[in-house]
Amino acid sequence: MILSIRPAIAAAALVTTALGSSVFAHPSVQAANASIDKSASSIADSETELRHAYDKAGWQPIWSSQSRQSLETALADRAKHGLDRVEFLPTDVNKGSPETVDVAYTRAALGYADALAHGHVDPKTLHEIYTVAKPNADLGAALAIAAKEGRVGEWLDGLAPQSDAYRALSDAYLAMRAKQDQTAREIAPAKSIHIGDTDPRVDAIAKQLADDGYLRAASMASDKYTQTIADAVKALQRNYGIVDDGIVGPDTLGVLNVDPADRARALAVALERRRWLSRTPPSTRIDVNTAAAMLRYYRDGKLVDERRVIVGEPDHETPSLGSPIYRLVANPTWTVPKSIQNSELANVGPSYMRAHNMRIENGWIVQQPGPDNALGLVKFDMKNDQAIYLHDTSSPSLFDKSERHLSHGCVRVSDALGFAGMIADQEGVGEQWREAHASGDYTIVNLPKEIPVRLLYHNVFVTQTGKLAYRTDPYGWNDAIATKLGFGASGNNRAKAQSVDVGP
Repeated sequence: MILSIRPAIAAAALVTTALGSSVFAHPSVQAANASIDKSASSIADSETELRHAYDKAGWQPIWSSQSRQSLETALADRAKHGLDRVEFLPTDVNKGSPETVDVAYTRAALGYADALAHGHVDPKTLHEIYTVAKPNADLGAALAIAAKEGRVGEWLDGLAPQSDAYRALSDAYLAMRAKQDQTAREIAPAKSIHIGDTDPRVDAIAKQLADDGYLRAASMASDKYTQTIADAVKALQRNYGIVDDGIVGPDTLGVLNVDPADRARALAVALERRRWLSRTPPSTRIDVNTAAAMLRYYRDGKLVDERRVIVGEPDHETPSLGSPIYRLVANPTWTVPKSIQNSELANVGPSYMRAHNMRIENGWIVQQPGPDNALGLVKFDMKNDQAIYLHDTSSPSLFDKSERHLSHGCVRVSDALGFAGMIADQEGVGEQWREAHASGDYTIVNLPKEIPVRLLYHNVFVTQTGKLAYRTDPYGWNDAIATKLGFGASGNNRAKAQSVDVGP
């Protein structure tokens, strides 16, 4: 029997999920829609995709028994995307008329497809500022075609990121998920442990390092803290952004006591954040990982440079922006924001102003060019309305810190002069840049073409060697995402604000 979906959908007014006794008012359909945790605009988008799906299908049922089975199989495998705690297909989906069942399967498929293609959570509902380019995929019509051709599973698999990094995060999530009922060995805090020390906690430390893949079981000791164990501790410390001194202190113990459930949670969030990103980022770009305080520079699709940066401290977080560099500023001045002028610098006197080469201009404190300028000797101007940019610094020693969430929101770049020279040479303005820098005067050097910059927040990421690295959640931004993915509260610590200087 051929069923017509169109009358039921037409009567539903489409932008409403429950109207009267229409197909959209059936409990199974409402449950399927409610499982998609989206903003009002996203719900409207999902209704548009629903319309597109049935329009492509000629307003006839989309789902055969075979295609329904394919969807159910795909959903049963959703753990590889960290979405196993999200319900897309209600358990009572097959209750109701054939029309309502068909629409419920379509809603579930579109909800899952949207989660894979764009992310289950809309980042703009979590952040007041989020301008990183998002993926673009038309799902409704494509779903109808995939169902008709019997390749729903293949189509869904192709919507998620296909990168090696995403696969590495997926594999790690599945592995940690298998261990999530285990609890970490609670290693008691006490005095720090150094190489050569004998301490009853060493055995538990070695076992935890072995469980985490940093140490082979054969090299474990009972209570003697050996060089082998210290080397494993150093590898863990590097992965978590702790000073890699091999000493087991409070920060290292905090990481060792993170249980598999917390790590699985962080990995699920990491997968979600990757799904927010365009599948075809610009081949030449700068990616700043604000969670790890690291910068990567890609040129023509290849990673050509990686360096440390300093980013916003908690309460002065560097926002998630997509914003290009369009010019270099040699020997910049720094106009102190009113927020700093009226707080940290509210009571400074003439001697402070002279010592820091500052003066009042039209009511603003302006620091003049020079090596002591807070912006250093180069500013990378970016196009955004948040006054966020990359720049040099007069305090280069801060790059040696493992915890580099220290600024008021802008991004300080290690060896910024060298980085600026590299970019200038590659863009054909190297000689102009060197002359501008040598002049000692404030000088603008326009780039022939803009270089896209993405300010991203990835506290679990893949290193150049292909290994996973973890950081704590310095801004506490993971909790809201994890909750929407079905996880509970985290035990991970945020970074602590450390006001070490006054600067952007």
